[in-house]
Amino acid sequence: MHGLNPSKIRATAHRAMALAALHANSSLSTRLSRYNAHMAKARALETAGGAQ
Repeated sequence: MHGLNPSKIRATAHRAMALAALHANSSLSTRLSRYNAHMAKARALETAGGAQ
């Protein structure tokens, strides 16, 4: 039986938020820092949660 993997879902959500951060109406440094923060969370969730 296949179930939803919460870590994979959250990692995907953080990737989407990272891309949204790049297109936000903010300064470049703010957009880049938000992007990096969300991508770091996504990578951490993938490695810790076993998302593939």
